[in-house]
Amino acid sequence: MGDISAANAVIMLTIPVLNPVPFQIQGFGPDDVFSLDDIELVETSMGVDGTLSGGFVWKEQPMGLTLQADSPSNNYFDNWMQSQMAALRSYPANGIISLPSIGKKLIGTKGFLGTYKLPDGKRTLTPRRYRIKWQQLTAFPI
Repeated sequence: MGDISAANAVIMLTIPVLNPVPFQIQGFGPDDVFSLDDIELVETSMGVDGTLSGGFVWKEQPMGLTLQADSPSNNYFDNWMQSQMAALRSYPANGIISLPSIGKKLIGTKGFLGTYKLPDGKRTLTPRRYRIKWQQLTAFPI
């Protein structure tokens, strides 16, 4: 108990069409490794008589990923984006995020590269941010 470090996180991605061998993401941003949006699991509707109804709905599970401008892993994302643009199609990925500090791993299935960003030129080049939209992101014990 008490260890919540993200410094030992390991992220592996595989894009079967482009690179079937898992690739380890390295060179995380200064303050962010990844971020996950809240997931709404239920769609609700309040009737005019005050009765609330709800039902389960599938939702994409977005994940933000931040890499330093000089991370060698940016080449992986550059290739992913450029290959999609050249082919005019999308290439889904699969991923594993290992979080040893809390004994969890997250398994991402059918993830699409939703956003892609080149670095801004400030005093130094800024971190690059990517957004992967997963069909499913599930937590398991390591």
